[in-house]
Amino acid sequence: MSVFVYQTFVIKQDKFKEAIDNLREIKKFRNENYNHHVEILTPISGEDHTYALLSTYDGLGEMELENKRLFDDEEYIELIGPFFLENISEASMYTQIYRGLSDKKKDKKDDNKKKDK
Repeated sequence: MSVFVYQTFVIKQDKFKEAIDNLREIKKFRNENYNHHVEILTPISGEDHTYALLSTYDGLGEMELENKRLFDDEEYIELIGPFFLENISEASMYTQIYRGLSDKKKDKKDDNKKKDK
């Protein structure tokens, strides 16, 4: 069952270009080197400088494993550290974790009703 990590944050207005460039590097690095998918979400409505990262994992275990690998990776730390320290407004990060709702299992009674018709 897929797990989605949705992280919002506010980009400092005076660091906008640097932040977007850094976000693109982070996305590329994670998508090329790890077993999960990352998207950058830009605002259409709401707070103009509130951006988000949406990461998709195969499950909770995979999420935990990937996060351990990420934070053990010095190259990733060099990308992410300055991004959050220099480009993001303090205390603006908010993380939510969701999982996909599984499809309803077919009921044998429903299958039999369809056959009878």
